[in-house]
Amino acid sequence: MQTRRGVLIAAGSGCLLAALGCTPLQLVGWSEGVLLETPFQPPQGADVDLLGHVLNRCSFGIRPGDRDSALDLAHTPEAAAHAWLESQLRAEDIDDSASRRLMRRLSTLQEPIGELYEYHEHVLLNDLVQGQTLLAMTSRRQLYEVVVQFWSDHFNIDISKAECAWLKVADEREVIRRHAFGRFSDLLRASALSPAMLWYLDGRANRAGAGLRPNENYARELLELHTLGVHGGYTQHDVMEVARCLSGWTVRPKNGLRKGAVEFSADAHDDGAKEVLGAAIPAGGGASDLDRVLELVCHHPSTARHIAAKLCRRFIADDPPSAAVAAVAAEFTASGGDIRSTLRALFRRSEFLGVEHRGTKLKRPFHFLVSAVRASDARCDAGRDTTAYLTRMGHAPFQFPTPDGYPDEAAAWRDTLMWRWNLASALCGNRIAGCSVDATALARRAGGDDGAMAHLLGRQPDERERGAWRAAGGGARGLAVLLSSPAFQRC
Repeated sequence: MQTRRGVLIAAGSGCLLAALGCTPLQLVGWSEGVLLETPFQPPQGADVDLLGHVLNRCSFGIRPGDRDSALDLAHTPEAAAHAWLESQLRAEDIDDSASRRLMRRLSTLQEPIGELYEYHEHVLLNDLVQGQTLLAMTSRRQLYEVVVQFWSDHFNIDISKAECAWLKVADEREVIRRHAFGRFSDLLRASALSPAMLWYLDGRANRAGAGLRPNENYARELLELHTLGVHGGYTQHDVMEVARCLSGWTVRPKNGLRKGAVEFSADAHDDGAKEVLGAAIPAGGGASDLDRVLELVCHHPSTARHIAAKLCRRFIADDPPSAAVAAVAAEFTASGGDIRSTLRALFRRSEFLGVEHRGTKLKRPFHFLVSAVRASDARCDAGRDTTAYLTRMGHAPFQFPTPDGYPDEAAAWRDTLMWRWNLASALCGNRIAGCSVDATALARRAGGDDGAMAHLLGRQPDERERGAWRAAGGGARGLAVLLSSPAFQRC
C-alpha cells in the first residue's frame, strides 16, 4: 500500500522533470533599477523580533532590504510589523509591475480557456509551475502569494487528471487568484463551477436519470474538505442530497465547439425535493439548487471553524490554539466570510504576535526553496533545474494526487531535509542552471559576515552558528551552511 509520504514524493515526478524544459526566462534579480551594491540593515537583536517573525511567516522569505522597507512604514519594528501586514492586505495598492512584466512572458497564463487546448499539456504545466515560483520569488505582494497557495491547496486540483491539464491554468487565474482576498462564498462558487474542478472531482459526470445514482465525489469533498470539515456534522444522507442538488452541470469537451465551457442541463438534473443539513430544498429549483447548497454550507458554523483552523495552522502553529481558532471563526462569521477581515483578525491575535510560536513551523519545500533564493539575493529564472528540487522533495506544484492538497504539518516534510541541504549547497555553489548567487557581495552589503548571518537567521548569530560559518570558510560555503541550519529551515 502506498504511504502518504510516498504519495508526497511521487506526486508529479513522472512529468514535472520532463515538462520544465522550455526556453528559460532571463535571470530574475531583486534590484531592478537599483544598484546591486545597496547596503541593508540586518537585525540587531539576539532573538527574532516581531517584524522578523511577521516577514518570515507571512511571505516566502526575507530579501536583503525587505526589513528596511518595512521599517520605512513606522518608527519601531513592532509598529512596522503591523503596518506591513496592513499594507499587504491591500495588495491591489502595491505596485507589482516588475513581476507582472515577467509573467507576460509566460503567454499561456493569459490565454482564454478555449485557447488553452492549443498547447501541449507539458507546456501548460511548465508555465504554471514556473509562474507560481517566479511570483513567489519576485512579487512585492508577498502575503497575497502565500494566501493564493493556501487556497490552491484547499481547493486542490491534480493537473494530471484528464482535461485538468488544460483547465487548471484558467482555474488558478479565474478562481484562486481572482478571489484569494475576496469573500469565501464567491471563491467557493467559482470553484464549484470551475471546469477544472468539475473534471477533477467528477461533477461533470453527476447526471440524474433512470437507473443512475448521483456521483457523490464532489459533494463529499465539498462538505469534508472545502467547507464543514471531516467532523463538521454532516451525514452520508447529506452527501447524497448535495449530489442530487449539484446534478446536471457539465463541461463542453475539448473536441467540440465552446470547448471548456460550463453548461447546465435541466434534463440531467434531479429536480425533486431535497433536504440538506436539515434544510428543505423544494422541488423545481433547477440550477438554483447549487446556490442554495452553497449558501447553506457557507453559513454553517462548522465551515467557519474549519477555515479558521486551517488558517491558524498555516500562520500560527501546526496544532493551533483553540482560542485563536474560535476568535478567527467568529470574525469569519461576522464578516460574512470576508477573507481579508478574517486574516486581519488572525494577525491581531496574541497567539500570532507573541513569542511562543516564533520559528516553530517547518517551512514546506516550496517555501524553503523560494526563501533560500530570496535570502541569498540570487538571480533565478525558476527553470527546470530549480523547480526539479520541488519534485525531489515531494512538493511539485499542482500535482498532489488527492483532493486534500499538500499538508501544512511538519511531520509530512521531515524526510526532505537531505534534499534541502543539497539544494542549499548547489544554490550557493552556483551549480543550479539559471541561478546565480554572489555570497561575497551579500556579506559586503550586510556590513560583514555577522550581518550576513543575522540576515539569514533573523537575529544575531550565536557562537555555535559563528563557528559553523567559520568552519565552512565563510563565503558561499558559509551561506550554504546557514541556509541548511535549523533556524533557517523554520519560520
